Amino acid sequence: MKNLTDSFVFLGHWPSAGSFGFNTDILATNLINLSVVLGVLIFFGKGVLSDLLDNRKQRILSTIRNSEELCGGAVEQLEKARARLQKVEREAEEFRVNGYSEIEQEKINLINAAYQNLEQLENYKNESIHFEQQRAINQVQQRVFQQALQGALGTLNNCLNGELHLRTIGANIGILGAMKEITD
Repeated sequence: MKNLTDSFVFLGHWPSAGSFGFNTDILATNLINLSVVLGVLIFFGKGVLSDLLDNRKQRILSTIRNSEELCGGAVEQLEKARARLQKVEREAEEFRVNGYSEIEQEKINLINAAYQNLEQLENYKNESIHFEQQRAINQVQQRVFQQALQGALGTLNNCLNGELHLRTIGANIGILGAMKEITD
């Protein structure tokens, strides 16, 4: 910054050559430069500036017209949306009223179905218990029969001797022979 200031100060100390020179009075030179620049801008830039302003004005007006059209369309869509909302609210109220009665009916149906299922389960439980009791009784009977049979065979084996054994076999052969004659 100091170098820039020093260069302007240095330019101010040049000796003037005739009628041309640098004026180091800042206030006087700024006013002259400003008035020259403004004069040139007004003279040459008036047409360009007016064209730019007209174009800008046309774009603003076009944007306003488009915005008004969009606003009108939005208002129309808003009215349609409100009408649809009211229709949907009415339908929702009808569904809510009908839904409560349907829910109550469905609740009653579910309770009845659950009661029937409980009754069926109770019947299945009772049948299963009865079946298991019968199976246990049959197992006990088979076990008692097997033990009685083993006891009888044990007693027979202890009591049978060779002669009694031969007589029993002979009696059984005689019974079988009599049965064969009856069937022939």
